[in-house]
Amino acid sequence: MRFAISIPQFTEDGPFDPAAFRAYLARAEALGFDSAWTQEQLLGTMPALGPIETLTYAAACTERLRLGCAVFVTPLHSPLHLAKSIASLDQLSGGRLEVGVGTGGRGRLFAAFGVDPEGLVTRFTEGLALMKACWTEPRVTFAGRFWQLEDVAMEPKPVQRPHPPVWFGANHPNALRRAVRHGDGFFGAGSTTTGRFAEQVQVVRDALAEQGRDPAGFGIAKRVYIAVDDDAARGARDIDAALERLYGRTGLAPVAVSGPPEACAEALREVAEAGAGTILLNPLFGEAAQLERLAGEVIPALA
Repeated sequence: MRFAISIPQFTEDGPFDPAAFRAYLARAEALGFDSAWTQEQLLGTMPALGPIETLTYAAACTERLRLGCAVFVTPLHSPLHLAKSIASLDQLSGGRLEVGVGTGGRGRLFAAFGVDPEGLVTRFTEGLALMKACWTEPRVTFAGRFWQLEDVAMEPKPVQRPHPPVWFGANHPNALRRAVRHGDGFFGAGSTTTGRFAEQVQVVRDALAEQGRDPAGFGIAKRVYIAVDDDAARGARDIDAALERLYGRTGLAPVAVSGPPEACAEALREVAEAGAGTILLNPLFGEAAQLERLAGEVIPALA
C-alpha cells in the first residue's frame, strides 16, 4: 500500500503563501509519503491554482516525492502544448512526474474552450496518441482527424522512458477498458464512493485479463477526500461544505471520509480492500494539521 497526499492549491485566505507551501511539501517528504498530487479545476468558485504551475513550484521544493495531476481534462488542451509542458516538467523534476488524463465527461463547458463535444472520445484518444508520439519519436508525422503534423520534432524528451506513467480517470465501463488499452493505471475519482470504486476495479481487472496484461504492471489508485476530526459531526459537516463548494453541488458527503482517526482508518481500509494500491489522501482545509494527523494517527492504524 502506498500513500499519496494532495498538494495545497487553494488560496482561500488571501495571497499565496510560498513559505507555508514549501514547509508542507518538505514535511510530506519527511513523513514518507510516496507522491503528491494536484487536480485541475479551471472554472469554479474555489480559488484553485493551476496544476502545471503548482507542480512546477512543487518540483523545486522537493527532491524525492513523485508529483502528479489527477487528472488533466486533455480535450480542453492543445496536445502539443500539454506534451511540451509535461516533458519540460519531467525534466525539471528529474523524472518524478505522473500524468493523469480524462475526457472530463459531456457535462463540461466545452464551448467555453472552443471545443466541440462531438467526437469527444476520438479527440481524447487521438490527443493522447499525439502526446506519446511527441515524447517518444525523434520525428513525428501524424495524420489524425483533429491534428496533422509532417516530420516535426519536439525536444527535449521526458526523462522517464518511454514517457511518464499515464493514469486514466474513468467512470463508464468503456472508459475503464480504454484505460487498460492506452494507460499505465486507473485513478478512481474522489467523487466516487468506495462501493462504486470496487465495481470499477473489477471492470479493470476483467479488461486486463482479456487483453493479456499483467495486473502487476498496471496501477490502481483512488483519491479520498478526508477530514480527521475527533468531533465526528463537525468533521462531516465541514467536509460536506467544502465538497459542495468544490463541485458546485450538494449530496457528496457519502464519497468522503471523516471523523476520529480510527474511523478514518477503517474507511481507508475498505478502499484498500476494494483494490487501491495507492490512496491519495485529500484534505480540503487545514492541510498542514491534517497532514500531521494522517501520518501520525491514521496511516499507522492501517498497518
